[in-house]
This record gives sequence, C-alpha cells and structure tokens, in this order.
Amino acid sequence: MAGPRHDPSLYRDRDLVPIRRALVSVSDKTDLLTIAEALAGAGVEIVSTGSTAATIRDAGFEVTDVASITGFPEMLDGRVKTLHPNVHGGLLADLRLEHHENQLGDLGIAPFELVIVNLYPFVETVRSGAEGDEVVEQIDIGGPAMVRASAKNFANVAIVVSPSSYPAIIQAVADGGTSLSQRRELAARAFAHTAAYDTAVAQWFAEETLVGESGLPDHLTIQAEKLADLRYGENSHQRAALYSRVGGHGIAQATQLQGKEMSYNNYVDGDAALRAAYDMVLPAVAIIKHANPCGIAVAAPNALDPIASAHLRAHECDPVSAFGGVIAANRPVTLKMAENLRDIFTEVIVAPDFEPAALEVFAEKKNLRLLKLPANWRQEGMDVRLVSGGLLLQDADRFPEDDFESVAANWELVAGEVPEDVSVQDLVFAWKSCRAVKSNAIVLAKNGATVGVGMGQVNRVDSCRLAVERAGERAAGSIAASDAFFPFSDGPEVLMNAGVKVIIQPGGSVRDEETIALAKDRGVAMYFTGERHFFH
Repeated sequence: MAGPRHDPSLYRDRDLVPIRRALVSVSDKTDLLTIAEALAGAGVEIVSTGSTAATIRDAGFEVTDVASITGFPEMLDGRVKTLHPNVHGGLLADLRLEHHENQLGDLGIAPFELVIVNLYPFVETVRSGAEGDEVVEQIDIGGPAMVRASAKNFANVAIVVSPSSYPAIIQAVADGGTSLSQRRELAARAFAHTAAYDTAVAQWFAEETLVGESGLPDHLTIQAEKLADLRYGENSHQRAALYSRVGGHGIAQATQLQGKEMSYNNYVDGDAALRAAYDMVLPAVAIIKHANPCGIAVAAPNALDPIASAHLRAHECDPVSAFGGVIAANRPVTLKMAENLRDIFTEVIVAPDFEPAALEVFAEKKNLRLLKLPANWRQEGMDVRLVSGGLLLQDADRFPEDDFESVAANWELVAGEVPEDVSVQDLVFAWKSCRAVKSNAIVLAKNGATVGVGMGQVNRVDSCRLAVERAGERAAGSIAASDAFFPFSDGPEVLMNAGVKVIIQPGGSVRDEETIALAKDRGVAMYFTGERHFFH
C-alpha cells in the first residue's frame, strides 16, 4: 500500500512562494552585496557560512551563522559545515504536505524559500595548473548537496547557482515571491550546474589515472553548456547551436572581436585552420575552405614581419580558393598582415591576438569575423566523434616534438639523395601540412609553403593529379608528402613527371619495392616515415 507521500490528493498547490528565509554560501562573490542588500531590505533572514557570512556582515547587513542553527562549529578545515538535518530539513521539507510541515514544527526547524549557492572553483583551479591535493581540496561536498536538495524541492525552494539570476530574484522579492515556473527553471539550471561540476571532477580523475586496459576511461561523460544558438547548421534547414564543454579551452571559448554572427561552418573551418597553423613551430598561417587547406605556410627566412610573410605565402598557394576562406595564425595578427588582407574577401580570422592598428584596419570590413583565442588555448589531447548510437574516442594525432630533427629522426631514406637546397625544416613542413588535409591527401611544398594540395579523393593517384594541377609549374622541384602509403607506383609517377624531387610517405605497401625502384630510376629521393596521418 502506497504511503502518504505518494498520494497526489495530499499535495497542496504552491505557486507563489514568499521569500522569508535564505541560505547563502558562495565561492563566486560577484554581486553578492547587491542581492544581500535586496534581501535584507525586504526583511529576509540571511543564513550564511564562512567568508560569505563575513562579507555580508562587514557590509553592515545582519547574518545568521549556520553554526548557530546546527549547534555545531565548522570542522575539518571547512569540509563539514552545512551537512546537518537542521539545514537539509529546511531545504527538503515539502510544505505542500501537512505532515512535513508538522515535522518541522516538532523539530524546531525553519524552512528555506531561497538558496544561493555556487561551488568551489574546481575548474579554475585545474586550469591554473594546480595538481594533487590542491585540486582535491576544491572538490565541493556540501555545496552540491545543498544545490541538489533545493532543486529536488523546487515546489517550495528557489535555488540560484549563478549571479546572472540575481536580478530575477530581486524582482521576485519585490513582487511577493517566486513562481512555480521560475523555481522549476532554476532547478533545471541547478542540476545542469552540478552535473557539469561532477563531470569536470570525473574528467580530472580520468586524466590523472589510467583507467581500463587501454588507458582510456571505462565510462565517459561529456557535459557542455549552450553558449549561443546559431542561425542554422551546415545548411539552412538544419538547427544548430554552439556549446562550451566543461574545462574547454578551444575555439568555442574564443572571444569574437567584430563581425557578423559566427556560423556552424565558420566554427568547423576555424578549428581546422587552427589545427594546421598550430602544428607549426615557426610563425604560420593556414587558409581553409570546407575544412581543407588551400594554403599553409611559415614565414620566409629573415622576414621583417613573420606572420604577414606567412600569410602572403599561404595565399599564393591557391588565391582563387582563398576567396571567402577562413584564416588561422599562430602568432598575433600585425598591421602589415591586416593591410595585406584589406582587399581579400575573408570570412573569419582566428589568432591568439590582434595588434590595435590591425583592428583599426579590420574595422573597415564590418562583416569580417575576428576571433581571439583564450589565453589558455591549446590543442586537445583527445578526439571525440559522434557516430549513430555512440561515440568514438582516440588520442589526438599530434606532433609533440618542438624541433624538426626529432620529427624526422626515425624516417628512412629508401631511394635517392636529398638535394642540397632542401632542409630538414622543409621536409617536416611538407609532412606536417599533409596531416591537415583530408584523406586521401597529397601536398606539394617548397621552402616552407604549400604550392599544391590534393585532398579528399577516393584514390591516391587522383589526389596526386589534383595537387600537380593546382601547383602547375611550381610542382617542379617541390617536395611531395602523402598521408598514407602508395598502393601502386602510378601516384608517384604522376608526381615525378611533374618534377617533384622528394617524396615523403609512410611506406608499408606490398608494392613498396616497385615504388622505390621507380624513384631510384628517376633520381628522386624518397623517405619512409613509418607512420601515416589519415584525416577523415
């Protein structure tokens, strides 16, 4: 037989709930005194803890300490202070039920109608580079317990987890109380807040500890918060929005300095451009169209303005395709680079920063979107991709080495001799650039700049033909890089016929000897890297 809690006839409607008693305990003290002043002015009893209570009291507002309610002092360096029936009874009592109300009266516990709690700065502490116990101490226990209890009891309690909700609460106090719909919405935000917090903690532990036989987590939780609705997705009939992942530090967290609203495709292309530009150690620029590079380059030796030099060299690879492209730079954008872009139609520029003079030039191009990366931006260590019914997780394909020699240390020269005018830096540039191109990928490069790109073909020989066609006469004397081995010698033959003098490929085909023999016969140097770089 069902108990009284489950009998719907026993519940009394509580739409408007006047605020008479509030529990306030916050780490983020933004606008704390504003909300405290509004509550105190309305005669609301403010119950608080630790530094929050001290801040409110020092501002001249009356505060009741939690310890006076629990009859127990804070202990264990603040680890235990609100975990007590006199607190949680006031949070969880469902006053639509008469017997709940009676129990509170019998126990001398007063209910709370408003709870303002935000949690210890765990994510910020991790971002700061802290480790070990310093991070562990920022795992909040009492805070999430209060938030979840209040959110569960939204029929009676309004739970606030962000200062952004303070204006609405101040208005509710003035209007006589919070509405049921308002409390339900606040509860939804609260549960999302604690879910995101727990996800950040779980991710930290997963990163700190090898889990499972592969070293990958046995359970994966990804929590993200919507930052903005986008006009549409890849196409106008598709809905889309931008979300920020908990602990994220990528293009989603970039600051837009000017220009039209970012689109779904802008973000995809911008991320691909960052991937290509930031593979390079030297000042570099990548220009992207439809997630593929139409030009990548590093600065010319001894360039007076390295990043401007890198952009011009990347643009020269394929000026036609660069029209309406998305650009990423791995150094701050200078005035000179901005001036070079004055007459080039560009959708987006992503960079770690922009010189003030460059921003003045770009201000003339009202529609141009400028994104400044967050100060803690870095390439992700893991890649996640959704598939129907699940997702795939893998180590990100990265070049961790900071010097050219270490990237090429294990390559094997299987044919010919490298021309004297080709440096290790030139070879590594071609190889890194190829990794940024969708498979099947062929890149032709000279002196730290791409001159021809063949991407996304269903066979490798067509990629070779496309790269040669785009390069034209510039193919002669260039370095060719292939993201995977050549299954036949026909692809290399296309490259050699165009005048390519060095070919870099992983090797591993059953017909490698045919390709090596062709390279030797034609006097072309060929490297086997032993590692492929597919990009789907």
